[in-house]
Amino acid sequence: MNPIEYRSDRKLSIDEFADVLKRTSLGARRPIEDRRKLQLMLDHGNVLITAWDNDKLIGVSRALTDFSFCCYLSDLAVDEAYQRQGIGKRLIEETHRVAGHDTTLILLAAPAAKDYYPHIGMERFTDCFRIQRKTV
Repeated sequence: MNPIEYRSDRKLSIDEFADVLKRTSLGARRPIEDRRKLQLMLDHGNVLITAWDNDKLIGVSRALTDFSFCCYLSDLAVDEAYQRQGIGKRLIEETHRVAGHDTTLILLAAPAAKDYYPHIGMERFTDCFRIQRKTV
């Protein structure tokens, strides 16, 4: 069995990104049928970490950062067949490493994942506010 490989230097195609999202619970909350939006998401996120089992994409972390103060981890997705192996935690660690450890890493948890993040050592922060998107 080959170890999982984590990459920060590989761009994804829209099809690769949509495919891995479909194999996770995140797919239900992302515009996987809207190729234009997926392309914009890939084009404008400035940290992309991928996890590979040989040639199979099994995880992705997509973030936006200024590389000095904050890093917003927008998408964390691990293929359901590969969960509970530490891949999500490692994707978060790699995202924070690339963004810089001087940044504060922030994410909004999906309701089903809210108990996962404290389990891996992240601090729960309740004072978060948002303006919901106007379109889907």
